[in-house]
Amino acid sequence: MTVGIKDTTHAVEAAAVMKLLPARPRLLALGEPTHGEDTLLDLRNELFRQFVEREGYRTIAIESDCMMGLVVDDYVTSGTGTLDEVMERGFSHGWGASAANRELVRWMRAYNDGRPASERLRFAGVDGPLEISHAASPRQALTALHGYLTARVDADLLPCTAETLDRLLGADDRWTNPAAMMDPSQSAGQSVEASQLRLLADDLVALLDAQTPHLIAVSSRGDWDRARLYGRTATGLLRYHFWLADTSPSRLTRLCAIRDSMMAANLLAIAERGPALAHAHNGHLQRNKSKMRMGGLPLEWWSAGAIVSAHLGEEYAFLATAVGTIRHQGVDTPPPDTVEGLLYALPQDRYVVDPRRLAAALADARPTPRVSPWFGYSPLDPAHLDENDGIVFVRDLPRS
Repeated sequence: MTVGIKDTTHAVEAAAVMKLLPARPRLLALGEPTHGEDTLLDLRNELFRQFVEREGYRTIAIESDCMMGLVVDDYVTSGTGTLDEVMERGFSHGWGASAANRELVRWMRAYNDGRPASERLRFAGVDGPLEISHAASPRQALTALHGYLTARVDADLLPCTAETLDRLLGADDRWTNPAAMMDPSQSAGQSVEASQLRLLADDLVALLDAQTPHLIAVSSRGDWDRARLYGRTATGLLRYHFWLADTSPSRLTRLCAIRDSMMAANLLAIAERGPALAHAHNGHLQRNKSKMRMGGLPLEWWSAGAIVSAHLGEEYAFLATAVGTIRHQGVDTPPPDTVEGLLYALPQDRYVVDPRRLAAALADARPTPRVSPWFGYSPLDPAHLDENDGIVFVRDLPRS
């Protein structure tokens, strides 16, 4: 069996990945099974450089706040701000402190220097302004959308004034209260003001859509595209806050689903611009449903990757990353009857696996699911092995 498995492996190179795919996908996604490991992020950077330089990809998107990501995009495309400022203000989840993320941004800016706009790399965050502990106020996205429209359409077409929005939004801390994550009664998401804001946000997005020809003509497609991001984010956040205040048993499942739906909408919008690369947790990018336990409950919802794949078909490709050990987190040598254990038995430190050939080599001998002793690491699900377009395997992750 080991000989057969060895025949499914290739070097970790863009060219090897492309040979696994029927054609160059519009959106090529690379997942990771755990966050914050520089070994995986350095590998991402190297692969993404190859896809940019050899395959013509022009957008790099990561699992970070889509609104904050605009700061990074401005820097890499036009040099706005400094690298230090961008790393501080352009990333959520603490990703700005990562040396690998800093190197990615530095390289993107250097790559763009002196190139015409049509050849420059773009950066995007694909996550909503959401953390595991709280969600952001919809103020930034909603007022940015309103401001864009106010400057470009007749005032009598707007559903409200900026002052009305400000009054209804109130203080931002009523939206960001971390107690609301586990206590629905602490959320402002189903207040009278929030309900009015949802209607106004819907009207503003509808106006943006109805005025598309005029808006592109008087601003630019890029500005209009950014306004669409404001609209997606505002309506998504208001929806998230509404269900944050829900008391039904499906509350947490719905919140997870809304987050991935927001990510999917951002990924699809990015793919509209042309060939794009995305990086996030395997659980967000996989084609099958995502699962986790939260608050003692088992949750299950469609991942962003599943939604995007349903829209794009073969124009979406997903590479899962799997690892052997993360010893500094208590993840030791994988059991030999798991996928990770079978791959760990091979001599190379890292390689790309053809999952469909791997599934064929295993025949009916389906591996046992690996169980992680650490909540921060998610092993591969052997039941969905051949739903990946490739697997990037890294034998050992040293402490970053």
